[in-house]
Amino acid sequence: MKCFSYIIISAVLLFSAVVHAQEVVPQTYCNPLDIDYSYMVYNSSSNISYRSGADPAVIEYRGEYFMFVTRSFGYWHSKDLINWEFIKPKQWFFEGSNAPTAFNYKDSLVYFAGDPAGYGSILYTDDPKSGEWTPTASITNNIQDSELFIDDDGKTYLYWGSSNVHPIRVKMLDKNDRFLETGVKKDLINLVEEEHGWERFGENNFHPTLKEGYMEGASMTKHNGKYYLQYAAPGTQFNVYADAAYVGDTPLGPFRYMKNNPMSFKPGGFTNGAGHGVTMKQTNGQYWHFATMALASNSHWERRLAMFPTYFDNEGLMYTNTSYGDYPLFGADHPTKAGQHTGWMLLSYKGKARVSSSRIQIKKSTSTDNEFEVTEMPLKKNTEGEIISEVLTDESPKSFWVAEANDNKQWVEIEMSAPGNIYAFQLNFHDEESGIYTRTEGLRHRFTLEVSEDGKTWETVVDRRNSYKDSPNAYISLNKPVKAKYVRYNNVKVPGNNLALSEIRVFGKGLGKKPARVKGFTVSREEDRRNASLTWKPVKGAQGYNIRWGIAPDKLYQSWLIYDESKHFMRSLDRDTEYYFSIEAFNENGISGRSEIVLSK
Repeated sequence: MKCFSYIIISAVLLFSAVVHAQEVVPQTYCNPLDIDYSYMVYNSSSNISYRSGADPAVIEYRGEYFMFVTRSFGYWHSKDLINWEFIKPKQWFFEGSNAPTAFNYKDSLVYFAGDPAGYGSILYTDDPKSGEWTPTASITNNIQDSELFIDDDGKTYLYWGSSNVHPIRVKMLDKNDRFLETGVKKDLINLVEEEHGWERFGENNFHPTLKEGYMEGASMTKHNGKYYLQYAAPGTQFNVYADAAYVGDTPLGPFRYMKNNPMSFKPGGFTNGAGHGVTMKQTNGQYWHFATMALASNSHWERRLAMFPTYFDNEGLMYTNTSYGDYPLFGADHPTKAGQHTGWMLLSYKGKARVSSSRIQIKKSTSTDNEFEVTEMPLKKNTEGEIISEVLTDESPKSFWVAEANDNKQWVEIEMSAPGNIYAFQLNFHDEESGIYTRTEGLRHRFTLEVSEDGKTWETVVDRRNSYKDSPNAYISLNKPVKAKYVRYNNVKVPGNNLALSEIRVFGKGLGKKPARVKGFTVSREEDRRNASLTWKPVKGAQGYNIRWGIAPDKLYQSWLIYDESKHFMRSLDRDTEYYFSIEAFNENGISGRSEIVLSK
């Protein structure tokens, strides 16, 4: 009998080991989204070449998804909200669309507008995958930064506005008569910076001279009979670019400010910004907010796209989960955690990077509007005479390294602080004098990725030597995790004259202990109650901290992820609102428990 029991126990243990060895890695994604962003015509007269993606308009149409993006000379199609393929339309605007809007009307027609000149016909199609569009005969003025919304009764509304002076406005159109204006037009909402700290212009909501933020990017979502008029502020180039909402009982208002604003906000971490977006519903009923993130390295208008899960709470408040929003997130098909953090942490932060060659290395950050703080790093070598880089693992998308060439002799090797189980990589390529100024087909990123436990014996885990994929923000999830302390990128060829990278990010599960809970957390509102000073005791072994806050203990909808610091100053609070705060520490091994919630009146 004892022998039989031993056999049973051994079989169970063996089965458990086999199951663990065959871990099923779910579909994931990572912001900024991994799509083939178009090169821009902006600043081409100054020979500044860069990719960008901004102001997304995303719709579901007959069970599939279409994404329209500023100045992209076409649009993208997806069946799962993760994998996107570019469609080059047969009829389109010569300079691409600008701040586009699209609407799926009862699965019969897709309507679209976004002429860069600010006027033009509204296009429509019943087959967006074909790329064939028909223009309406009428000319509609003032459609810059617009939102086309058709209610269930067929009444049609056009919201628009992009100004630091003028409000968001609306006018009614006749869908059945060439979208002619009906005569109904009104002003709706404007910025109120003296009450809403997050609406203030500038990086971290501060600018030395300019005080008025921009109000733009109107978007409309109807949910449970309520109308959520969303807008972006204070400026697309800043880390605090966000979306907020006013709520009304009719498409024409009146609208009331939503007390948990901004509803989409991501000021910290690797990639910042979550503004000028659109909220759409997946076929399973899950809402998603697609938004604009600021890259702002070559130009302040250099941007990327993000996708965050969005919800409505029991009060009808709309909110978006951006916590750990540039770490790997569960894909849209996950049954219970779509868009939520996978728990894979950043293994590569401040890893020691060696490079094959170095033409230039730049540390860069946004100071004020149209200004950068730029530091050219001196060439450094380790004791073995190898060139090192301090910009490839610093969690800044603006800093970058440029190799001497773009060939298979270029490589990067990163020694992480400790070994871990690697689940995914994100390669963020930089455009350095690429000389490309419009949508260009045939661009490819070709490379391999190797891993090693000792820096001597290497295993190839990603082989894209013959890839035809254009991935300026390549995100690659492994089919099964692999234990390693070293990662090596081997270049084959990428777009541009020189291999250039801003960041190599390695995600997974560390083998050590997660940090302890944060102690000594305090929040002090300033005399200007839009501002607050936050302090806490440093936690041993922590990479950084994630601050959470909101209007109630169970509504901590906003978050701000920072590295290394044990204090923070924010200018993004609403003057007349009480807030509740909590904080957690994190490192490559995991996330601590949250601190006690602090009320700041």
